[in-house]
Amino acid sequence: MLHFNRLLSLLVLVLLLAGCATAPGEPEVKPDDPFYAPVQPSRMEPPPPTRGSLYQASHSKALFGDRKAYRVGDVITVHMEEQTRSSKSASSDMSRNTNVNVVNPNIGGRDSPVNLGLNMNSDRSFSGDASADQSNSLLGSITVTVHDVYPNGNLLVRGEKWLTLNQGAEYVRVSGIVRPEDIRPDNSVISTQMADARLTYSGTGDLANANRQGWLARFFNSGWWPL
Repeated sequence: MLHFNRLLSLLVLVLLLAGCATAPGEPEVKPDDPFYAPVQPSRMEPPPPTRGSLYQASHSKALFGDRKAYRVGDVITVHMEEQTRSSKSASSDMSRNTNVNVVNPNIGGRDSPVNLGLNMNSDRSFSGDASADQSNSLLGSITVTVHDVYPNGNLLVRGEKWLTLNQGAEYVRVSGIVRPEDIRPDNSVISTQMADARLTYSGTGDLANANRQGWLARFFNSGWWPL
C-alpha cells in the first residue's frame, strides 16, 4: 500500500510539473503599452528654421494634393484585410521483417547432444496518417501613429485599440513599415501592403479564459503525454 501511495504521489507531481511546463507563459497583457503608445510631443519638435528662406520643410503643406501622413506623430488608418488558409497532410508506412535461423552445430562429426539451433521470426510495422486544415480571417480598421521616418522615406507605424466589454476586453495591435506610395488619398493603407507587419487580435477577461485550455488538458495535448 505504501508503494502504491508513493507511485500516486509521483504521478500527481509529474502532472503538476507538466502542467506548469506546458503553460502558455505569456505575460499579462495590459493597455497603454509604451511600445504602442502615441508619440510624445517632445519627439515632434520641428527642426530649427532655415534662415534666409520662407519655405520650411517641417511645416510644409501640400496645396495641390491630399494630406497624408509623412512625419513623426502623424496618424494613419490601417485597414486590416488578412485572410490565410493552410492545409497539410502526411502519411508514413514502415515495416520490417527479421528471420534468424541457426542450425544445431556439428561437433567432431556428430550433432551436439544439446540442441543449440535457433529459429526466430520478427515482424514489425507502423502506419500513421495526419492532416491539418486551418483558415483565418481578420477584417477591421485601426488608426495608428507614425513613430519613425526612415532615410528612404518609409514610415514606421504602431498603435493599439482596446474595446472594454462586459466580461473582459478585446484589443488590436498593429506594427509595421509603410511606403508613402502605398498610402491612399484618404490617408489609409491596407495591412497587406505593410512590411514586417505585426497584427495581434486577442482578448482578456472571463471570455478569453473560457476559450483557453486548462493545464491538465494542455498536458494531454503536449509531448509529455506518452500515448
